[in-house]
Amino acid sequence: MATGDEIVRALREALSVSPDNVPLRQHLAETLLSYGRFAEAEEEYRAALSLSPQALKLQTGLAKALFQQDKVPAAISIVEDIFKNSPEIIPAEVYLLYSRLLLRAGDTRRAAGEYLKALDADPAAADPTLAEQLGIRPGNAQSLSETYFNSEHPENEDAGTPRADTEEGAARLLAEDEPGGPAVDLERPTVTFADVGGMDALKDEIRMKIIYPMTHPELYQAYGKSMGGGILMYGPPGCGKTYLARATAGEVRANFLAVGISDILDMWLGKSERNLHEVFDVARRNRPCILFFDEVDALAASRSDMRHSAGRHVINQFLAELDGVKFSNEGVLILGATNAPWHLDTAFLRPGRFDRVIFVPPPDVPSRASILRVLLKGKPTREVDYDYLAKKLNDFSGADLRAVIDTAVEAKLREAMKKGIPAPLTTADLQAAAKGVKPTTKAWFASARNYAIYANQSGFYDDILPYLNIS
Repeated sequence: MATGDEIVRALREALSVSPDNVPLRQHLAETLLSYGRFAEAEEEYRAALSLSPQALKLQTGLAKALFQQDKVPAAISIVEDIFKNSPEIIPAEVYLLYSRLLLRAGDTRRAAGEYLKALDADPAAADPTLAEQLGIRPGNAQSLSETYFNSEHPENEDAGTPRADTEEGAARLLAEDEPGGPAVDLERPTVTFADVGGMDALKDEIRMKIIYPMTHPELYQAYGKSMGGGILMYGPPGCGKTYLARATAGEVRANFLAVGISDILDMWLGKSERNLHEVFDVARRNRPCILFFDEVDALAASRSDMRHSAGRHVINQFLAELDGVKFSNEGVLILGATNAPWHLDTAFLRPGRFDRVIFVPPPDVPSRASILRVLLKGKPTREVDYDYLAKKLNDFSGADLRAVIDTAVEAKLREAMKKGIPAPLTTADLQAAAKGVKPTTKAWFASARNYAIYANQSGFYDDILPYLNIS
């Protein structure tokens, strides 16, 4: 019997003969997904979708591959596109996948609603484990569907939160304490701009906005310029947004508070808003402080795309905290990072909130050479030609360059195990390793292209245009 590797190899060989064969590429993607090779499956699904963009099974498969890699916002975006473009032919598995994604994102109420839609489409799609996580029991699923998720009754819009099936159960739930506040920790990062390769223009922008107000407060006070505000960084994944935020705090020796979606979103109604306020409150009590929201689009999504009120309440709370109406944000700088700026609510981009929007591009040639030097620091090397490698690794992000080095190190370790003697990394080793690593920035620019061309009336995406060869 053929092994999984042999089956995949055979399918790849068949595709090399017929690269535009969509069913064959779909079969390969599904096979990779079944073997748990999710990143490879994602790559094949994207390749198939480039040939057949509206194929429902391909879109669903790509969302599944992203979900398995914990790329929840990207997977949610794909499923919501399916709902927009194919409203009449949604199979149960799509509703079920959407339910799992929403649960992972912390929106239990909507997740329960989508699960019940899956049961309506196909009762055989029932998943007892998922139902238990959502607080849905087999006996009350039908009544929940009729009562709490009836779109004709807007008063039930906030239904779907965990409920008891009996009066006794309701009393027990009311007596229990709600979960505590967000588990976030203050840091004092030791990394500085010296540890960040390249990105000089971006560093200069951050110096003007963050560092100089802290190191030369008298100059800023003379012009009536307060210390604080917000900066939004957007761009392809793996280009250093998170690392740069941490290095900024290290540069000025400020407190650093990193916040993720799991720290804020909660299954209890109103708890997400309180979590968000508590995070800002911690930053205000420990100023100067840099408050960093990674994947900020998950908390600041466009309200026009939302069908329920719970998400809007979180966004309204976020906007109120940014404005600092009740509590001053003096001495607190808010940094946000996102790979999908097109999903942000436009209210976040007005002056006084995220009033500096900075594109974090893939590193250029000098930056790639600098990043390679930083990443190879402390590793055994011999006559590495950093400038030559940087020119060869076009479109590679910082994360991609790290993957190249990790691949080269693994090859050297295998060689050392056989020979018993460790050997230093060379230019040839790194160049050979790069052949097995594909730049991840291309997929991002493929997604950004439509927004840069067709949704750029405000000039928001002007910085992307040169990378798309669009004047």
